Parts: sequence; C-alpha cells; structure tokens
Amino acid sequence: MAIQLQAQQDAALRLPIAGKEIEVFTYKPRSYAGERMIMVLHGTLRNADEYRNDARAMGDRFGALIVAPKFDSERFPSIKYQRGGILKEDGTPAPRSEWTYALIPQIFTAIKKRERKPNLKYWIIGHSAGGQFVLRMAGFQKTGAERMVAANPGSDLFPTRDMPFGYGFGNLPDLLADDKVIQSYLAQPLTLYLGTADNGPDEYFDDSPSAMKQGPGRYQRGLASYEYAMKLAAQRGWRFGWSLVKAPGIGHDHTAMFNHPACERALFGQFLPVQSSR
Repeated sequence: MAIQLQAQQDAALRLPIAGKEIEVFTYKPRSYAGERMIMVLHGTLRNADEYRNDARAMGDRFGALIVAPKFDSERFPSIKYQRGGILKEDGTPAPRSEWTYALIPQIFTAIKKRERKPNLKYWIIGHSAGGQFVLRMAGFQKTGAERMVAANPGSDLFPTRDMPFGYGFGNLPDLLADDKVIQSYLAQPLTLYLGTADNGPDEYFDDSPSAMKQGPGRYQRGLASYEYAMKLAAQRGWRFGWSLVKAPGIGHDHTAMFNHPACERALFGQFLPVQSSR
C-alpha cells in the first residue's frame, strides 16, 4: 500500500518508472490541500535535492506539493535530458516509450496514486537546463500538466526547420518535425519565464554558433523565440497557447526566479486565492 507523504515534511523517494528507478525529492507544506503539485526540474548540476529545498517557499506560497525528480548525468546525459532522448546516439528516432520526456506524466501518475488525491493537478517549472528540458518537451510530449514553465533556458526550440534540432526542428525525421508537430508545439500551455538580467554569458552559457544566432543572452533568446512563435501562429491561423512572463532585474538564479512575484503568473496566469489545508 502506498504511504502518503506527511505535511511539512521533506522526503526522498525511489519510484519504479518504466523499468527505471527515479529518485524524487518532495516537500509537502502545511497549506497543501491535495489539489496542486508543482514538478520542479533541475539544471545541469543535477541537484534535484537543492531545487526541492529552494522551491519550499514556492510550495508554501501556493499550497502545492513540491516534487523534484533527479535525472542523473550517468543515465541521462544531455542527449537524454536537455534533448529528451528522442534520438538515439546514431541519430535515428528512439521509441516514444524510451523518451525521457515520457517519464514526466508517469512520475505525476505515481505521485497521485501515492497521495490518493483524485483532484490533484500538476504544473511543471524547470530552470536553466531544466528550462531547456521543459521547452523541448513541449515540442514533442503531451504531459497533462496545467502549464509548463521554461525559466531562463540557455537556448530555445524555435518552431522552424531552418535551425538544427536542439535549437529548432531541423535535421529531424518528418514524424518529429512536420507542420502538425510544430502546430501542436505552439498550442501547448507553455510559459517562457525570463529574468531580464539574464542577458549575458556565464560559466554554463551556450555560445555555440546555433545558440548565438538566437541572441547574446538567455533573456534575448527567450524573447526572440516567443516573438517568432507568436508571429508564426498568427500567420498560419494556429492556436497559440504560450505566455511570456518577465522577472525584472533577476539574473540566472533559480531561487530568485521561484520567489519572484511574477512566478505566480508564470505558473497560474493569475493570482491565486490563499489555500488552507484540510
């Protein structure tokens, strides 16, 4: 029998998901009422436990269970984390069941079953490499999340086949890059959440030629991606589900992004009423 997580408690779980054991760090605030879960996706340091810790205030604020899965670099190198494992090492398409992106709704389902909360819904927020994960996941995977938030991604997935995969849909097989895939991407409930001071290089900055074509900083790249996507959707008459939210004065700092007042709008599109525990 699944054991529920206790209120005001951190926990570390090992969930059997799709033949893998996924380590998941959680925090349940006293304000949690079994209705909201926020899945937090770590950056390139794979420090899911720290992300859970730094998201506690967000959980308290929104009455949300915090769930931070760890995608270790040994099993999930960048081709399987930031780029989701949609391609094998030889460049051929991987089965959808093997995508890292496909693990996300399964993790939610496992937590929901453990919690025994039928009204539980979830939101996703990833920062830096986690923001790249979220952004590219939106291009290929339906998650069932209420909204996916890509915070300060290092590079963006432009909805075009004129940029190579990772930066666009170029060099992918048709089943992963045709107009139907791009149309679905633009309809996803996706927020680009950008710190306006994240506007220049740092230790982990992607300065490859393809990335630099997107802009000189993460902030500029996010703006360019959003504007390109919005214009394309308008030109084609496609549904556009994206939002753009800015955190003024914030740089490449996930804790500051989580704690900024704009985070509420990035996740929920509105200011939520205070939620008391039951």
